[in-house]
Amino acid sequence: MNRTSSKKTRGRLFIVSAPSGTGKTTVVNLLMKVDARFARSISMTTREPRGREKNGRDYWFVSAAYFKKQIRRGAFLEYARVLGSFYGTPKAPIAKALKAGHNALMSIDIQGTRQVKKCGLPLTTIFLLPPSMRVLEQRLRKRGTETPREITERLNLARKELTAMNEYDYAVVNGQLKEATEAIRTIIRAQRYRVQ
Repeated sequence: MNRTSSKKTRGRLFIVSAPSGTGKTTVVNLLMKVDARFARSISMTTREPRGREKNGRDYWFVSAAYFKKQIRRGAFLEYARVLGSFYGTPKAPIAKALKAGHNALMSIDIQGTRQVKKCGLPLTTIFLLPPSMRVLEQRLRKRGTETPREITERLNLARKELTAMNEYDYAVVNGQLKEATEAIRTIIRAQRYRVQ
């Protein structure tokens, strides 16, 4: 029996991070559609839904009071406040999936990724980049969910976030949705053969 086949099966956690407007949620939704074996992590947030976002599918949309109560309970694997809203990942569904041998997929920001790295979970991190800042600005304006001031804030935040790319295991440019998604699928498949 070889070394890898004798190891107890354990799931792996995959994190996808990106500046707002890069297409992170769209890519993760597509990954879930083409590979139903993933346990998806649904983040909790205090911000309002955008466009066609649905409660329980894209995020759990909750009040600030409820979110803070969950912080006190220690219910989050990670959480952060970004541009005035709280975002967090409930701990229990991720722990359950990994223990059962399933891979889990998270879509979180850089602050959250730094927190999760400290938890000692089997982890692969992927940073999704826009083709350029100009394209990112166009995407933010096109979705029509932010004011001009909010767009400026998001672009300024994106410039800071891009400097953290080297903290990730992989970087993928989202120029074409299908190509970016397939690149991430290739990374995910490769992780099955990791020794550690």
